[in-house]
Order: sequence, then structure tokens, then C-alpha cells
Amino acid sequence: MTRPVTLPFYAKLSLILVSLICFAFIFCIGKDIITPVLMAFLFAVLLLPVFTLLNSKLKIPRHLSALLCVLLFASCIVGILVFISYEVTDMANDFETIKKNANSFIIDIHKYIKDNFNVSIGEQKKYIDTVTKDSVKNGQATIGSFIISVSDLLLDCTIIPIYTFLFLLYKDHFILFLVKLISKENHASLKDILSQIKVSINNYIVSLILEMIVVSVLTSLGLWIIGVKYFILLGLITGILNLIPYIGITAAGIITILASLTGSAETSMILGILIVNLIVQLIDNNLLVPLIINSKVEINAFVSIMGIIVGGSAAGISGMFLAIPLLAILKIIFDRIESLEPWGYLMGNHMPKRFIWRIRKAKVEN
Repeated sequence: MTRPVTLPFYAKLSLILVSLICFAFIFCIGKDIITPVLMAFLFAVLLLPVFTLLNSKLKIPRHLSALLCVLLFASCIVGILVFISYEVTDMANDFETIKKNANSFIIDIHKYIKDNFNVSIGEQKKYIDTVTKDSVKNGQATIGSFIISVSDLLLDCTIIPIYTFLFLLYKDHFILFLVKLISKENHASLKDILSQIKVSINNYIVSLILEMIVVSVLTSLGLWIIGVKYFILLGLITGILNLIPYIGITAAGIITILASLTGSAETSMILGILIVNLIVQLIDNNLLVPLIINSKVEINAFVSIMGIIVGGSAAGISGMFLAIPLLAILKIIFDRIESLEPWGYLMGNHMPKRFIWRIRKAKVEN
């Protein structure tokens, strides 16, 4: 009977780090292929309860159940996009007003800088012209990268629903593959891991949707109070962009300020928009995220931020969106494999009470 090979700690650590580096390298090289697959996997897990209801409860064939789930999900997305496009088209009719108010607002800024910092309007325009010239030099590259990004987005919008349909259709096939891949004595752990992954991803995505709705409603209400036109559209855009960490809320603020110029160019309106966004972000970061998001995904803030940064650098906005659910999946796997349990603990957001008690006891004794 063969004995299991026991490796020293430094050998285990080296193998784990090499494995992580290999996975990261493979993801960076094949991100254009892997990212849509991972997005489709998350959507398939989200739609799994609906698929189970249609297939198991209502006895609808698997192919038709999977197709209905994808069509239902796509209809919701298309409905939101149609509403936004309709409102944006209506907003485009006020383009001349926006242009006029923007020029008036820029003139007020020029006068404020001249009066408070003793910089003439001519010097300000000269500096702006210099910055504009530097930007124009890179204009072609920027336009080229934008066209590539748009084409990639259109391709993903086409392929992700197909992948989602196939994930739902071959769900049992993939599970049976994992069962054949894992030894029988570990089947109970595999079942536990799969069930926990399903619950974790479902809770996380549902929490994101709930957070998006609350942020949209609060922003719309705040913009309505201060008298911003198209407050429903701007609130919805803010809620959607808020799903993108760091970048989203900044982009939403800029869009809201530009849209506010359809009414007037008063500085008080701009300040009101900034205050509304600040209040909503304080509520979101200090109330919604801890209660809705962090309670569903037990990952500490340090690991979350690092994951979002790494995901963003590796795959852009899609990588930032995928970072948290992928970290949650890794933590579930690590927690249920004895040799990887310390890494799961490292990713967690809890601190043992006994350790805290020892620290306090030591302070008292000193």
C-alpha cells in the first residue's frame, strides 16, 4: 500500500504560488475567451432556480426551459436599454441648451479663477489649447481602441447568451464530469462545494441587483428634490454604473452634471448634484454594502480591493465585475480542502474572539 507523499511547508507554498501564477497567466493570455465564459457561468447560476422550476416542476423540456430562461433574462436587459435609449434620444433634443449652458458655466469658471487666482482668461485658454493639442496627438489611437472595445462588447453580447444557454442545458453533464474527476470518498465535499457556490453566487448577484435598485431610487429622489430634469434616467444610470467599482460612480457624476445643463448653468445646481451623489455614496458604502453585499460574501475588504484591482488590470471592467464572485468561489473551495484552509481563512472577514481577548488581556497586564 502506497503512503501519501508529505511535502515540507516551503514546497507546498511554492507549488501553490506557482499554480496561482500559472492560472493568472492563462487568464491574461486568454481573457477574451475566458471572460465571456465566466460571465455566462454567473448568469447561468442566477437563472438556475428558474430553469429548475420550468424543467422539473412544470415538466418543460430542457432545451425549451434553457431557451426561455435566456430569453427572459435578455428581455429584462433589452427593456432597460430601450428605456435608456428613449430617454437619451429625448435628451438629445436639448443639445443646444446644453451647449449654451456649458459655455456659460465655463465662462463663470474662467471669471472665478481670474478673480481668485489672478490668472487671466487668455492664459487659461492658452493652457487649455496646449492640453487639447496633446490630447489630439493620441486621438487616432483612442478612437481605434474605442472601436475595438465596442466590437468586443457586441461580440460578448452575442456569445454570452449562447454560453448561458449551453451551461443550463449541459448542467448535469458538467456535474457528472466533476463527479468522475473526483474520487468517491470526496463526493460529499464536492456536493457541498457546488451547493455553496450556487448559493453564494445567487446571493451576491441578487444583492447587486438590490443595491442597484436602492441606489437608483435614492439618486432619482435626490435629483428630483433639487429640480434636475430627467432625474429617473440619471438615477437609473447611476445605479447601473455603480456596479462598476471606483470608475462607475465618477462616470455617473459627470453624466449627471452634463445632463443638468438642460435646465440651467447655475453653480448651485452643480453643487446640489455633487451633494446628492456624496450622500448616496455614503449610504451605499456604510449601509448598503455592509448589510447587503458583505453579509452575503464573507471576504475581507483588503482581499476584495486587491481582487478588483487585479481583475481590472487583467480584464478591464469585466474583470472588476468578476473579481468578487471568483474570490467567493475560491474561498468556498479553500475552506473545504484541509491543505488550503489557511488561505480561505486569510480571505475571510472574521477575527477570532479568543485572539482579541488575549490582546486585551495582555494590554491590561502591561
